Amino acid sequence: MLRWILGSREAQSSVEKSSSLCAEEEQPKNCFTELQVLKGHFDIVRFLVQIDDFRCASAGDDGLVLVWNIETGEKLQELRGHSQQITAIKTFVCKSALIDQTLLITASSDRSLSLWDPDTGHRVQTISDLQSSVKCLLVLERLSLCLSGGEELCVWNKDFQLQCHLPNRSDTGIVMLIELPKNCVAAAMDKDIVIYRLIVSPNSSVMLTEMHRLFDHRDQIRALININDNMFATGSHVGELILWDATDFNILAYEHILWEESQSASEIRMGSSKPSEMSIQHLCSNGKLILAAVGCGLYVYSVLTKTVVAYRKVAHDSNVLHTMLLSDSEVMSCSEDGSVRLWEIQDLPPPAEPASAGIFGMLTFGRSSKQACPPSKKVFDVPNLKMLELIGDLIGHSGAIQMFVSFKENGLVTCSADHLLILWKNGERQSHLRSLALFQKLEENGLCEFTQESAAFK
Repeated sequence: MLRWILGSREAQSSVEKSSSLCAEEEQPKNCFTELQVLKGHFDIVRFLVQIDDFRCASAGDDGLVLVWNIETGEKLQELRGHSQQITAIKTFVCKSALIDQTLLITASSDRSLSLWDPDTGHRVQTISDLQSSVKCLLVLERLSLCLSGGEELCVWNKDFQLQCHLPNRSDTGIVMLIELPKNCVAAAMDKDIVIYRLIVSPNSSVMLTEMHRLFDHRDQIRALININDNMFATGSHVGELILWDATDFNILAYEHILWEESQSASEIRMGSSKPSEMSIQHLCSNGKLILAAVGCGLYVYSVLTKTVVAYRKVAHDSNVLHTMLLSDSEVMSCSEDGSVRLWEIQDLPPPAEPASAGIFGMLTFGRSSKQACPPSKKVFDVPNLKMLELIGDLIGHSGAIQMFVSFKENGLVTCSADHLLILWKNGERQSHLRSLALFQKLEENGLCEFTQESAAFK
C-alpha cells in the first residue's frame, strides 16, 4: 500500500493544503490519500461492477473477468472463457428459498453470453451462437429476466433460455437499455429512443412489443439514465439534454449545453464548438440533480427547477468519461487525462468589482428541439448559479480512466487504459484501522506471555 499526497492542480496553494487532507473539518478535503495498484489485466480495462460490499469485478479488452477483494486488493477469481473483448457486464441476483446468490453476466465481441459464479469462478451457462455481438445488457430482477441489445433485442430467462427477440432497423444497433415502469424498457439506437413493453403471460412466456419511437434528438444518443420512477434522461453527441416522462414519454425539459468562448466585454461568439467539446459522454443522477459530462467539462442540472445549478467548462484536460454524484454538494469525475477529481458545489463569491465576461464562458439554452435556440444567455445571469470547486485530484494512472466504483468508506476503485486498477483508500481511516489491529495484536501477545509466565510460576 502506498501513501500518496494528492492536491489541486489549479493553484499552488492547493498543494500545501493537500498535506493536511482529512485533518480539518472546516474545509472539504480529499481523503483518498492511500492507493494500491491491482495488476492482472493485459489490455484496456473498461468495466467495473460491484458484487457486494467487499468485492468487485473488472473486465476489458483482454476478454478476462477478474474478481477482487477491495479490502485487501487480493485477486479472488479469474473468469476465463471469452476469446475477445468484453462489451458488457452486469450482476444478476438469483433468489431462492435458502439464499440469494449474486452471479455475473458478461457479453463479448466473440458473440457469446456467459453466466458466472464469482464465488467459485465457474461458468454456469453460456450462449455462443448469437447472430451478432451484444453491446449492452439489462437485468430485470423483478421478472427474473435479462435483456441483451445489439443488432437485435433478446429476452432471456434466469436459465439463459431465449424467450423472444426482435430485430432492429438501426445501423448502430441498440447501445443502451434502461428499465421503465409498467414492464417497459427504453432502448437507445442512434438518434432514436425506442420504447418496448414486455408482456408476461401466466405460463411465464414473454412477448416483446414496440410501443413508441422518440425522434427528438438531432444527433447520436450517448447517454441514457433513469432519474426516478417518473423520469428518465438522454444526452446526445451535440450537447442535447432531454428529460422525459417515464409513462407518457413526453418531453419535460430540453437543454442544449453549448460551451462558448467570450472575448473582452463585447462577448464575441467563436463559432460552433467541436463535437468532442460539447458531446455528452456520461450522465448520472441522484433523483434531484443530473450531472453531465460535456466534453472536458461538467454541468449540474436541477430536476426540480429545470435549471442549471452549476457548471465547470474545463474540469479536466481531456474528455470526461465517467461521473458520480456523491451527495447534493459533492461530485466526482474521471477523464481521458488519467485523473479522478472531486468537486464541491459552492456559492459564487461576491464580485469585488465588475467582472469581465471573459472569465465566465457562455451557455445557450433551447426549450424545444423543434425550434431554433434562443439568443445566448450569460452564465452569471442565471439565478442562484453556483460553482464547482476542486477539492481533490487523484493522480495514479498513466492512461485514460474508463470508470470508477465507489465503496463509500471502504474505498474507491478505478480502471484505466493502462491495464491497471487502482484501489484508493481513506488514509486516515486506514491508519486508524492499522493502529487498532496493532494494539489488538499487542494485547493478545501480552495476554499470551502473562499466561505462560503464570503457568511457569505454578
